[in-house]
Amino acid sequence: MKRTAQDILNFVEDNDVKFVRLAFCDIFGNQKNISLFASELPGAFEHGVCFDGSSIAGFMNTEESDLVLWPDPDTVCILPWRPAEGRVMRMYCDITLPDGKPFEGNCRGYLQSVVRRARAMGLICNVGCECEFYLFETDDHGNPTKIPLDHGGYFDIAPLDKGENIRREICFAMEDLGLRPQHSHHESGHGQNEVDFLYAPALRSADNLNTFKSTVKAIAGRNGLFASFMPKPLRDQAGSGLHVNISLKRDGKNLFEGDIAPDSEPGHFIAGILAHARELTAFCNPLPNSYARFGSCEAPQYISWSRQNRSQLVRLPSAHGELCRMEMRSPDPSCNPHLAIGLILAAGLDGIQNKMPLPAPINRNLFLHSSTEGLESLPRSLREAITVAASSDFISNELPLALLNKYFEYQTRLCLDFESAPDPEAWERENCFPTI
Repeated sequence: MKRTAQDILNFVEDNDVKFVRLAFCDIFGNQKNISLFASELPGAFEHGVCFDGSSIAGFMNTEESDLVLWPDPDTVCILPWRPAEGRVMRMYCDITLPDGKPFEGNCRGYLQSVVRRARAMGLICNVGCECEFYLFETDDHGNPTKIPLDHGGYFDIAPLDKGENIRREICFAMEDLGLRPQHSHHESGHGQNEVDFLYAPALRSADNLNTFKSTVKAIAGRNGLFASFMPKPLRDQAGSGLHVNISLKRDGKNLFEGDIAPDSEPGHFIAGILAHARELTAFCNPLPNSYARFGSCEAPQYISWSRQNRSQLVRLPSAHGELCRMEMRSPDPSCNPHLAIGLILAAGLDGIQNKMPLPAPINRNLFLHSSTEGLESLPRSLREAITVAASSDFISNELPLALLNKYFEYQTRLCLDFESAPDPEAWERENCFPTI
């Protein structure tokens, strides 16, 4: 049942809520928020909260800077790591221009529009995100170091795994936030971890991913650690992926259950994603560092699919019933989840609308160079990814020109800075590692 503004005002009064954080993301996925006294919330629901859009990366120009936040009552939660007295509540927001028209840089609104498009086709899209991250030690001043918390590996236990108590704390916080954790474990890299939570409708899943990342960072910080969602923070260790799992339902039936025929709706959906994979990469992998991850340690490099095979871009995991799904393995946690999930779904819907035939599966280990002959590669650098996306009719039809211009301008500047740095790794350590 959808919550109303009055439901939230009643909750605030009954639960000693003193502060309300109104959260949103810039077009690059960096989470922002403004904190209100709870007494100001009725006005926020009625009139919105105006803010300076020119101070947010990729939003507005100085001469037309005003934007308005509108809290979404369905996203309310209490932040469990904040004090129990004078509680802090958080809601995600949509963004409009002062005249009430939708703001084109509101990527949450873009994902909502794709979900509406799917519904108009009779489809319901559920999405689950598997997000890996690293835990690093901090120095005497609380600044992050590149020293991993431990030297454990995949599924290791204590004493090799020193992150089990942190993951436990994260799981409890996720449960309080309504994310329904499923399982957690040490990942392959030194200090690398994964905590998975239940799939949800597409918009909620993107919101949940932002909640998850902020939760992990908050709890790591409370324990004197730094959590990094950088795609490849350690060159000699596994990269961190964001595996996006998608299921489609029509009339209550999961379309990914059973065999997938090349000319079926799920077949067309996968075909659309494969057809547009290169164009999506600038949005799913938005940093120069993203491309250090591809091609090793179960991160794909080539455009293909099969069942179970973890070297593929798209795989169909072994599952039954409601858990049948497709998994896209190229995205990484530095992306804007609303933008990336929206574009992945839109690519699949384009495949259905244009009845794109699903190519034959590739049942080979693509981490062996001898197995990749004849396969198209994902872009091998951010610069190549920008060039591909900027020339894509699909992308230009999906996203507003103003958003694209600002997104590509920022990414091109990233490329120039990275490529001109005397020591690219030092540049990443200074400019990306502390913030992602």
